[in-house]
Formats: sequence, C-alpha cells, structure tokens
Amino acid sequence: MPSYKLVYFDLRGRGEIVRLCFHAAGVTFDEERIDYPSEWTAEKKAAAPFGELPYLEIDGKKFAQSGAIASYISREYGLYGDSALENLFIDGVVALTVDYFDTWVRSYFEEDANKKVELETKLKNEVLPKFLGHLEKVLTDSGSGFCSGQRLTLADLAVHHTLEVSYRDFPDIYANYPKVVENRKKVESLPRLKSYLSSRKVTEI
Repeated sequence: MPSYKLVYFDLRGRGEIVRLCFHAAGVTFDEERIDYPSEWTAEKKAAAPFGELPYLEIDGKKFAQSGAIASYISREYGLYGDSALENLFIDGVVALTVDYFDTWVRSYFEEDANKKVELETKLKNEVLPKFLGHLEKVLTDSGSGFCSGQRLTLADLAVHHTLEVSYRDFPDIYANYPKVVENRKKVESLPRLKSYLSSRKVTEI
C-alpha cells in the first residue's frame, strides 16, 4: 500500500472530505496540520502544489485539490459505484455539495457586516432549503438510506461533510428533510466513521 500524508490547515474545511474518505476506507495516513496564519509561510506556500492546501503526498509525490484527492481515494478503496453511470451520478451529487459549500464559504468569510447578514439570510432561507430538497429527492429515489446503491460512497461522505456547519447552526430546517437526517445518522453509525467522528479534534469549521 502507498504511503499517504495529508497536509492541511488545523481545521475541517476542504481537507475534511479527504480525512473522511481515508477513515471510511480504513486506510492509514499521516497528517501535517498547519496553524493559520502563523505557520502558513511563504516557504510552505511555495512547497504546496499550486500554492494551496490541502495536498496529499503519495510516496513523497504531491497531489493537489481536495476533490481530486477524494476521488482518487474513493476509486482506489471502494467508495465509488459499480458502473460508469453510477459513478457519474455520484460525481453529480458531489458537485452539488461543492456548489453549496462554496456559497457557505462566501457567507462565512464575508467581512462587511451588512453584506454578511444578507448572505446568511439568503443561505438559510433559500440556498440551504433548495440544496436539502435535491438531497431529499436523491435519497428518496435511492430507497437504501445511502445516496447511491446499497452502501456508502463518496456522495454520502461529501453530503455529511458539507452539511456539518448548517446541521449545527440551523437544526430546525432539517425537520422537513427526514431522509437527509436519516442518511446523516446512517453514515455516522458505520463503525470506522463512528470511531473517527467521536474522537476527532473539535474545530469551528
């Protein structure tokens, strides 16, 4: 098995989907967690592919972009589907989560107070319900409690990761999306993920 080392900031953020994939697959990996901004130096930026985090070292060679890394792990260790069409569907769900996550990031990091309130209100009242509605339909159509097929895939991990903060901040919204809540509980009950989620370091994001 290759040697893996994940390099990312000391938070969940865009690196968490990679951690979830590794833990779900039962694959051992090393981590380097960088404190932001004190340890995010010019030297570390220069050492990172594209000057960004996260990146994954595989036997010492560096690979960038969390989505590409998560896809690689999923293909290597059984977190994708059983056909090209199922993989296309899974990738579509993952892309949907990225769209929502990007919207949440803009809201979270907005510095203008008035604009931030505007973005947060739209996120809660429009963007999140629309996103959850799509997920509810995906899970209803699946009928298994998972997004695709009868087992955990990258789609479920991406959904769990992406909804982490909204599930904490807007719990009342989820009463209208029971399949999403069921999926979240199902993912968290899987032994490997239950162990990781119960012991991982608590961070704001």
